[in-house]
Amino acid sequence: MFTLDFIEVVKKRRSIRRYKPDPVPEDALRQILEAARLAPSAGNRQPWHFIIVRDEDKKNQLGIPSWASEAPIVIVGCADTETRGEPVCFIDVAIAFEHIVLAAANFGLGTCWIGRLGADETIKKALEIPEHIRVIAVTPLGYPDETPSPKPRKPLSEIIHHDKF
Repeated sequence: MFTLDFIEVVKKRRSIRRYKPDPVPEDALRQILEAARLAPSAGNRQPWHFIIVRDEDKKNQLGIPSWASEAPIVIVGCADTETRGEPVCFIDVAIAFEHIVLAAANFGLGTCWIGRLGADETIKKALEIPEHIRVIAVTPLGYPDETPSPKPRKPLSEIIHHDKF
């Protein structure tokens, strides 16, 4: 059963587009990455790789929005297509990446999921990523310099079906 604490983390997570320059504590980063490592994957293949980008020049070469590259860290989530075929490896990385954004919210850090599947050549070139590795998503990581309001969500009655559609 979910605890209220977990639901509160889910409720407070927002897509952040303005970041403070304050560094991310190494212990928090390690625990956030540990949350990704512990994510489930099909057949336990764990096809993910995460590239932590701190270098300003590298961040600016990624072809991501300038507000994203201003965060202290950019995390690039990748799928190894040799470990597990497409599209299953993409789903596995997406699950692990969601662990990252939720764990970051738990530490009071901001993220913003930026999908890059199919638009990854600039990132692959900048970070020297091998051909069989696909970039799935990117997120800036840092302390938020904004507090966005919650977005409206559909009620459960519109999205849940019992025994048939």
